[in-house]
Amino acid sequence: CGNNLHYTRVWIPDPEDVWRGAEIIKDYKEGDPILHLKLEDESTLEFRIGPKDNALPFLRNPDILVGENDLTALSYLHEPAVLHNLKVRFLEANHIYTYCGIVLVAINPYDQLQIYGEEVINAYSGQNMGDMDPHIFAVAEEAYKQMARDERNQSIIVSGESGAGKTVSAKYAMRFFATVGGSANDTNVEEKVLASSPIMEAIGNAKTTRNDNSSRFGKYIQIGFDRRYHIIGANMRTYLLEKSRVVFQAEDERNYHIFYQLCASASLPDFKDLALTSAEDFIFTSQGENIFIEGVNDAEDFEKTREALTLLGKGLESNQSSIFRVIASILHLGNVEICPERDGESCHISDDPHLAHFCRLLGVELEQMEHWLCHRKLVTTSETYVKSMSCKQAANARDALAKHIYAHMFDWIVEYVNRSLHTSSKQHSFIGVLDIYGFETFEINSFEQFCINYANEKLQQQFNQHVFKLEQEEYMKEQIPWTLIDFYDNQPCIDLIEAKLGILDLLDEECKVPKGTDQNWCQKLFDRLSSRVHFQKPRMSNTSFIIIHFADKVEYQCEGFLEKNRDTVYEEQINILKASKYQLVADLFQDTSKDSSNITITSSKSAKINVRSAKPTPKVPNKEHKKTVGHQFRSSLQLLMETLNATTPHYVRCIKPNDEKEAFMFDAGRAVQQLRACGVLETIRISAAGYPSRWTYPDFFNRYRVLMKKSDMTLGDKKLVCRNLLETLIKDPDKFQFGKTKIFFRAGQVAYLEKLRADKFRNACIKIQKTVRGWLQRVRYRKIRKSAITLQRYGRGYMSRCQAALICQKQYRMVRERREYLRVRQAVITIQAYTRGMFTRAIFHEFLLHHKAMVIQKHVRGWLTRRKFVRARNAAITIQCAYRRLRAKRELKQLKIEARSAEHLKKLNTGMENKIVQLQRKMDDQVRSRTRSLPTNRIMCTSLDSEVNKLQKELEVMRSRQGDGSQLTSLQDELEKLRAELQEAHAHRKKLEEEYSSEKMELEQVSHLSLMGRKGSLSASQSVGRVQAELDEERQRYQNLLREFSRLEQRYDNLQEAKPGHRRNNSNQSSLESDSNYPSISTSEVGDTDDAIQLVEEMGAEKAAMDIGVFMKLQKRVRELEMERKRLQSNLEKMEDQALRKGTEPKTTSEQELESENKKLKNDLNELRKAIADRASQNSSSNELQEGYNLLLSQLKAANEELEVRKEEVLILRTQIVSTAQQKEEKSNHIVSHWSGSGKFIWSWLTVHGKGTSDWGYLNEDGELGLAYQGLKQVARLLEAQLQSQTRKHQDEMTAFQTQIELLKDDIEKKQEMLNHTMSLSPEAQVEYSVQQEITRLTNDNLVRRQLAQMIAVLLTISIKLEKNERKLKKQLRIYMKKVQELEGEMVQGPAVELTRQVTVQRREKDFEGMLEYHKDDEALLVKTLITDMKPNAVSATVPCLPAYILFMCIRHADYINDDQKVHSLLTATINAIKKVLKKNNDDFEMTSFWLANTSRLLHCLKQYSGDEAFMTQNTAKQNEHCLKNFDLAEYRQVLSDLSIQIYQQLIKVAEHSLQPMIVSAMLESESIPSLSGVKPSGYRHRSSSMDTDGDGPGSYTLESLIRQLGQFHGVMGEHGLDPEIVGQVIRQLFYSINAITLNNLLLRKDVCSWSTGMQLRYNISQMEEWLRGKNLQQSGAVTNIEPLIQAAQLLQVKKKTSQDAEAICSLCSALTVQQIVKILNLYTPLNEFEERVTVSFIRNIQNHLQDRNEVPILLVDTKHTFPVLFPYTPSALSLETLHIPANLSLDFITRV
Repeated sequence: CGNNLHYTRVWIPDPEDVWRGAEIIKDYKEGDPILHLKLEDESTLEFRIGPKDNALPFLRNPDILVGENDLTALSYLHEPAVLHNLKVRFLEANHIYTYCGIVLVAINPYDQLQIYGEEVINAYSGQNMGDMDPHIFAVAEEAYKQMARDERNQSIIVSGESGAGKTVSAKYAMRFFATVGGSANDTNVEEKVLASSPIMEAIGNAKTTRNDNSSRFGKYIQIGFDRRYHIIGANMRTYLLEKSRVVFQAEDERNYHIFYQLCASASLPDFKDLALTSAEDFIFTSQGENIFIEGVNDAEDFEKTREALTLLGKGLESNQSSIFRVIASILHLGNVEICPERDGESCHISDDPHLAHFCRLLGVELEQMEHWLCHRKLVTTSETYVKSMSCKQAANARDALAKHIYAHMFDWIVEYVNRSLHTSSKQHSFIGVLDIYGFETFEINSFEQFCINYANEKLQQQFNQHVFKLEQEEYMKEQIPWTLIDFYDNQPCIDLIEAKLGILDLLDEECKVPKGTDQNWCQKLFDRLSSRVHFQKPRMSNTSFIIIHFADKVEYQCEGFLEKNRDTVYEEQINILKASKYQLVADLFQDTSKDSSNITITSSKSAKINVRSAKPTPKVPNKEHKKTVGHQFRSSLQLLMETLNATTPHYVRCIKPNDEKEAFMFDAGRAVQQLRACGVLETIRISAAGYPSRWTYPDFFNRYRVLMKKSDMTLGDKKLVCRNLLETLIKDPDKFQFGKTKIFFRAGQVAYLEKLRADKFRNACIKIQKTVRGWLQRVRYRKIRKSAITLQRYGRGYMSRCQAALICQKQYRMVRERREYLRVRQAVITIQAYTRGMFTRAIFHEFLLHHKAMVIQKHVRGWLTRRKFVRARNAAITIQCAYRRLRAKRELKQLKIEARSAEHLKKLNTGMENKIVQLQRKMDDQVRSRTRSLPTNRIMCTSLDSEVNKLQKELEVMRSRQGDGSQLTSLQDELEKLRAELQEAHAHRKKLEEEYSSEKMELEQVSHLSLMGRKGSLSASQSVGRVQAELDEERQRYQNLLREFSRLEQRYDNLQEAKPGHRRNNSNQSSLESDSNYPSISTSEVGDTDDAIQLVEEMGAEKAAMDIGVFMKLQKRVRELEMERKRLQSNLEKMEDQALRKGTEPKTTSEQELESENKKLKNDLNELRKAIADRASQNSSSNELQEGYNLLLSQLKAANEELEVRKEEVLILRTQIVSTAQQKEEKSNHIVSHWSGSGKFIWSWLTVHGKGTSDWGYLNEDGELGLAYQGLKQVARLLEAQLQSQTRKHQDEMTAFQTQIELLKDDIEKKQEMLNHTMSLSPEAQVEYSVQQEITRLTNDNLVRRQLAQMIAVLLTISIKLEKNERKLKKQLRIYMKKVQELEGEMVQGPAVELTRQVTVQRREKDFEGMLEYHKDDEALLVKTLITDMKPNAVSATVPCLPAYILFMCIRHADYINDDQKVHSLLTATINAIKKVLKKNNDDFEMTSFWLANTSRLLHCLKQYSGDEAFMTQNTAKQNEHCLKNFDLAEYRQVLSDLSIQIYQQLIKVAEHSLQPMIVSAMLESESIPSLSGVKPSGYRHRSSSMDTDGDGPGSYTLESLIRQLGQFHGVMGEHGLDPEIVGQVIRQLFYSINAITLNNLLLRKDVCSWSTGMQLRYNISQMEEWLRGKNLQQSGAVTNIEPLIQAAQLLQVKKKTSQDAEAICSLCSALTVQQIVKILNLYTPLNEFEERVTVSFIRNIQNHLQDRNEVPILLVDTKHTFPVLFPYTPSALSLETLHIPANLSLDFITRV
């Protein structure tokens, strides 16, 4: 060893802890006697070094290597390193399993751990041994895999001292094999193998001071497998049962469990005859003074034992009562009291009830047994003697008999267990599980310990040879130069025991001597073996000897060796038992050599090796050659070694951590003792002697590339880079070797490399820290400098301020005094101001009083002056009036005189006559002008009327041609023209009104003058009368003009109503309008709105805007007119009812003829249709089809023309019936004026019927002229009725206009009052009032505009609807035209094409009812075509789930024809065929998905068309017509539902089977983020032969491949039409499987529990979530299922140090259980020295925080859990009658119905 430098950590011996850690605090040079150390408790120690003191201490491994899964991964391999690693894993991480090369070290936790469930078995199944954390299941999987791969038998050797957990480990190994290699048939062999464990534990295990369930025998169980590696049987061999325990137990120990179990169940009715009581009442079960085991219920265990006996077969089940009788008899035998005689040489047994029970239970004679228990027979060559035995000899004989009975019972049970586990099938290979005692050393060691240690010596030799062999194979495989390794060979110790004249030979020789004793045998050992190296004689004893075993020195006491080796029992007692009346008891002691040989032969045939009996049967005739126990044990041990050498062994070493059986308490002294004894340290020593540390080239490159140069990184060959690096770093070439795939290092070299790597990182960290600290210091310096400058600035300012203190004080005092002065000055000025104001106000008040007095005086003086003036003026006026009256009287008197004269009258009359003549002329001129203008006005009205009629006709023609959208422009132009004409009419009306008013004024003047001159001239009065008459005529003409104006206005309104969408026809309403879903607009609403618009136009925009309430009035008027319209409508309806009641006369001849002709046409049409259908169905010739087609076209045309004519006639007759009830109100000249139009109508009516002028004679012959005359009369009445209705309408309109004029007048008056009111208000009130009025106006305006907008929207909607209908009709017209062209073309082309088109187009699609008909005999062919031979890609381009629809349509037809047998047969055949297809394709995801979609769709169709209202809510009317009519298929729906669930489960199974190999590699091992994961040193298990060497292993899967597989699954399900809800459930289940497998592997693998793995895992999960979002599956619940995995990844990444971190982790990991959180924290492994480990205190803190959680303690997730599937009802929108069946399905035998 070189110099130990400062800070090097070492291990030093310690008396308590065996080894103790320390640190060198002072450099050590070679040759120094003292090593200065500092212990872990900070104390110092001077450790003496020298040849006589201590050697140099062992070096400690780096912290990063502590806690490794494999001890061989440690850089320094020695005892303290191994012990410390086991202690850290056991106490801190609670890991009980650790690899040590090929050995699995298992430490007994003395606690129940949740690491043995079926989920753990599934997690380890199929995994390489080094990939998972150490576990007994990993060893079992390795054995199972090597058996299948190498075609070689395997063995698992479980050893350890009592209480170390050997039995449990062996039991779990067998459970793994039973689970993984379950039997292929229904024999349940694996259950029988597991059932043997409770039986063997009951009869072979007992409580000892070290173990509550200690195996007191060794056993080797061979589990047989067939060629498919399924369990077919098993065989058990036992070794060295501890028979002495039957009769003796030490303190605090128990007998075998079966005794206590039987006593605990003694009260059961089946065991009443056993006469058992409590175990305390029997000597054989009460010597240990404690008959109970804490936590164990013997009664429950007894039930498990009985169940196991029942499960193992009829042999054990039928003999259960006999077995229990034998066991109970042993207890009674132990209680038999033997009384000594007085002489002391003999004894007797008094009436003992226990002996009677013993004999009764075994079926033997009481007297004989009582005699031979106290006597023995001596046989000589000549005589036979019966000798009495002493009490002690009799007791020993009794105990020997009890042991002998139990041993034979034990062997018999083992034999029958083997028989029940035996199979007749050929065994291909087997795996053996050896559960045998480990090396034992006690204070008193006897014959049993000698045999046990002898067996361990043999096993250790085999173990050493196997380890040496594996090391040699590894070196040769990697082509490493092989150097002979010196390992411990214990062959000398084995020779000491078993060689000729060894210990066993001398023991057998002494047993043959009649007087042989233990002391004599011991003396022979001293004499003959004292020269052996491994044999020693104790200094203080002559009755014991010492053997130096491989593990330790053991001193054996010779007492009892001979007796135990002989195993003597008296023959007389055995003969009594052979004569038992119970067959089982008799068979126990019969010669079994024949049976044993038979069993042995069978076993040898089934195995590849020769397996002989574990206990060779002695030859009965020669009793002298009876084999001793030692000889038998040596033979069985030799057979065992041959078996193990013929197999590949796997080693499990069980360690007992403490003797107190405390959970997770580690006693270092006891652990070291067992490690030395079980060979673990020897394995370490052998590994350390060679190259224990091994790295693959990629791992080494990734780990130590930080030590490489940049130029080396550019090289492509990693081997060359690693070689160059090692040659540079390690100068000694013997310290490493380069293999083919790995680099081999001597012990300590990896630690050296780790030190170099850590130094490199440390230097890099120092450099980073230096740079950061320098930057921080520079920042700090800049802050300090800036602060100093600031302080200096402020300091200098302060000094400056101190020098100017006086100036500041002066200025301050000045300011203070000035402020005081200014304050006083301001106060004085204020006082002065208030004083002067008071005086001024007093003077002003006095002046005001004087001014008021002056004003009063002024007004009084003025009033007095004015009163004086008024008096004077009145007096003057009075005088003037009197004078003027006087003069007027005088002038009047003079005028009266003159008036009486004749000349004056003449002058007056002369002027009056001239004026009358002028007026008469003027009136004549006006009358003539009126007369001339009256015909012109009438002509203009007539022209306007004709123009309106013409426009109406043109409007109807244009509407019939173009619809509604294309006429808007022309209609608007026409409306503009009409509006202009109406404005001219309004202007003419105003002009007439003005002329009328002027003439009226003139006439009033004339009448006034005529009245004054009435006495002068009679002619003047007559002329005035004529003028008045002319005025009346003019007024009448004016009224006529007003009436004509109203009529024109109504025409204008009618034109407005004729716009598209505003017109409603009473009887000729079009089909397009009837199809419209939009509401129509009433005529009154449109008319009122137009009136309002017209009123606004007349008033002008500005006036309308200023008029605040105009629109309110218009709305009120609209409502009044609407009420009036309703009243008129009701009157009209009443009149129509009266007319109908009056017109109930018999039908006319024409009506009857019309009806008869209509019926005749319908019958002809039906006959034609039927004839064509019959001819098409009978496949007639082409000529017949052509004739039928021509006949059909001609008759259809004629029928259509006749139908149109009949419609018009019906309308005319309906109108005539209504008009006959109305009264005649017009004159006959109206009829004459419309005669020409009626003639035209009649002529057109005749023309429509196809009759011209040439047919008058023919018509006259049939009396048609009379009918025509009647028609003319009816037309005349019709026209008369129309004129009367127009007259009434005109009158109503005039009344309405008058009412409107009155309303407008009232409105004007109100507006005038409002204006007056406004003018009387103040300006502010006027503004407020005007604002309110404006708001009201705007509100009303908005209401009107909203109504107009709604009307426009409705108009647009109607126009759009009309356009759609027009396009629809055009499209139908094109389709019909195309069909006609095709039919015409078919007639030309030929008969074959015509027939095909007629069949496929004309009738079938129209009449198809969505059913398929097939013949009963074609059912098998239908099922075969649609199900058995169906391939998903055959219908990939058609409707999804096409087979389901076809099957349902066939079921519909069977239901339609009411054939229940056909329905039952088809459904049964369908279900069975689907099951067969799925069974045949049980691993095909596409096929399973396809039939899951079709089965669920068939189920939905049965629901959708079942007729149940609950399933018909979303159906169309046509789908409801397709519902099943006759059968209720609810039971079949349930069967299909169950089948769908089975298919779903199979789909999940197939998908999980495909995904399972990918999950771990993709989620945990693949580097989604490159160069993130680190590599740690690996141990032996990572270079095991179990590793897959091919490149197609699991490591080749990436996250992309996993997501690609999921996408493929999703695409297949979507392509097959699987319901989205079911697809979501499938993805949810698959994500649960991904979460379970990934999380379970994470919980079982220490190497992936790191920060980098958490980062990789979180990234992978985010990619999975992104995939879910891309597929719109985020609502499926898949993300919730992977929530535990998300939290596990976060747990690996979060900080884990403080209590706040613990609280954050507790709140974060809500989806993880407490066990999972603690497990991950225990497994967390830093990848370098700079990461901190999770401390034990932190984990305890987490446990304390989580102790209040109420949850089931679960570690691993159940990978077999399946969520219950739900098939939501999803009806199909597909119409069955439109379904198309592709021709490639070859379903020609089914017919569409």
